[in-house]
Amino acid sequence: MAAIGFLEFNSIAKGIEAADAVLKAADVRLIMARTICPGKYNVMFSGEVAAVQASLDAGKAVADRFLIDSVVLARIHPQVVQAIHAATLPENPGAVGVMEFFSITAAVYAADAAVKAAEVTLIDVRLGAGIGGKSFVSLTGPVAAVSEAVKCGINAAGAQGLVVSSVVIANPREEIYRSLL
Repeated sequence: MAAIGFLEFNSIAKGIEAADAVLKAADVRLIMARTICPGKYNVMFSGEVAAVQASLDAGKAVADRFLIDSVVLARIHPQVVQAIHAATLPENPGAVGVMEFFSITAAVYAADAAVKAAEVTLIDVRLGAGIGGKSFVSLTGPVAAVSEAVKCGINAAGAQGLVVSSVVIANPREEIYRSLL
């Protein structure tokens, strides 16, 4: 996968219309198109950078005043898309880091920056569903790596100003890992 595109709307109807425009504009693959609380709609798609950019532009053209945020991330780390689809826990988890955001797009920026900054494993990238439209990223690895990843994630361009909170837990109880899945 060369790139992902992401559009976040505060209108469900406009989000659905934009998703259709995204798919018709260029050769991209739909990763996700869904409602989230409170009444938002997200569209995520992948493909070659030029196709993703063309599709994002088509979605933005339809959006009118209902667009909250948008992004094209080229060379996104494969763990980010995997963690969006399904939470996973490695066999020997270490410290746990959690980054929480007001924006869904900010979590995607932060997850990508975090996993590129240090040797960590993304557990989950939770995008707004059932959490009031906020988002959070959870990851694991050695304490120093998790600390560096969280620091880089919350300071990533696109995430700044949208951070709610972050934490690194050096030696979490086993129940904490299970609660993140």
